[in-house]
Amino acid sequence: MNIDVWIYILGGLALVTNFIAYRAASANRYRIIAAFALGFLSAHFFLQGALAGGIALGIGSIRNIVSLRYTQKPVLYIFVLINIGFCLWEWLVLQSSAILFIAYASALIFTVGTIVLQSATRIRQWFILAESLGLIYAALVGSVFGVLFNISNLTSIVVTLWRDHQKAKLNHG
Repeated sequence: MNIDVWIYILGGLALVTNFIAYRAASANRYRIIAAFALGFLSAHFFLQGALAGGIALGIGSIRNIVSLRYTQKPVLYIFVLINIGFCLWEWLVLQSSAILFIAYASALIFTVGTIVLQSATRIRQWFILAESLGLIYAALVGSVFGVLFNISNLTSIVVTLWRDHQKAKLNHG
């Protein structure tokens, strides 16, 4: 199979897996399913030559797995420093395009939300900004699946938050 086929396969897997993740009822269930989605999208971006997206999503996948068990502040600080370190390395050493800051800003928002927040609802709310930045990055690097991934995620977040809000209204009459 040529590389283009793998780009499509990994992008499709990321879409489907993350669609499932955003419907998870618990934060940990979300984290594990999303770890797979992030890994698929990371590989997708690497194959497209979008280094910042590939690195940031790869770190995100590992972060989600670690945060299943460890959510203490030192873990947060380590992942924030890893993201900042790779961002600076890519900017200063590799002299990559400034759009890398969009990918890493999104990654930092995801990092704080994933490790600090314990409520699936709060995670969804926090991730609206991160997904929006991801959408901008994906569009700028020309990743159709990245764009679809983020549009799908934003749609899932909004629909799920709206549905939860409607349930809460019914329960509180």
